[in-house]
Amino acid sequence: MSTPRKVALVTGSATGIGRAAAIRFAKEGLAVAVNFSRSEKEARETLAAVQKLGVPAILSKANVADEAAVNAMVATCVKELGGLDVLVNNAGTTRFIEHTNLDALTSEVWDEIFGVNLKGTFFCSRAALPHLKKSGGSIVNVTSVAGLQGIGSSIPYAASKAAINCMTKSLARAFGPSVRVNAVAPGPVLTRWLADHMERVTESLSGTPMGRAATPEDIADAVLFLALGTNLMTGQIVVVDGGRTM
Repeated sequence: MSTPRKVALVTGSATGIGRAAAIRFAKEGLAVAVNFSRSEKEARETLAAVQKLGVPAILSKANVADEAAVNAMVATCVKELGGLDVLVNNAGTTRFIEHTNLDALTSEVWDEIFGVNLKGTFFCSRAALPHLKKSGGSIVNVTSVAGLQGIGSSIPYAASKAAINCMTKSLARAFGPSVRVNAVAPGPVLTRWLADHMERVTESLSGTPMGRAATPEDIADAVLFLALGTNLMTGQIVVVDGGRTM
């Protein structure tokens, strides 16, 4: 009897880190659920890239801040692809607001960023838990060094990522020993988020030993390792930033 194909659900996988992770899992032979909330054209491109590698894949539209949509997405993934072994909580949002501009930090800004970044990560993890327990699977949260240093695009963004770093540890304790929960904390990554803010990348590289920003594929390497390459690591925040935050 052949071994059932493993399944990965990658939130926010229309572009950037999420797309790179989805493709990496497909290269490893996993079936992949590609999630998006607004970027349908790009998500279909990710889906096509995954399917080209010869694995089953589905497209799932869901805003992770919407609990009902998350529950439906996970249920569909399990039904259509046969289970769930890996959840990558990559979906995120931000606003580029100078940290000194406190008046711009409205309730709407806080609610939007925390709704997607923090509550979305929790909603997805909770919905996935019964299925991950069954498969002995794992969760990888994509956070940021902003959550370790209080830097980044805005104060609410940094705070949301710090909260995810903490929640990663809380969930690792709550979900063990059957489910591992870890996080990857990138520094600047060359995605469309930073396309109009390259001055921030240039500034950060002055103190980076490796001398370059990360590509989405660099972060996908770490995601893949935490998801499939280790059996004992849990509750860890793995920094991937070229040595910037040593």
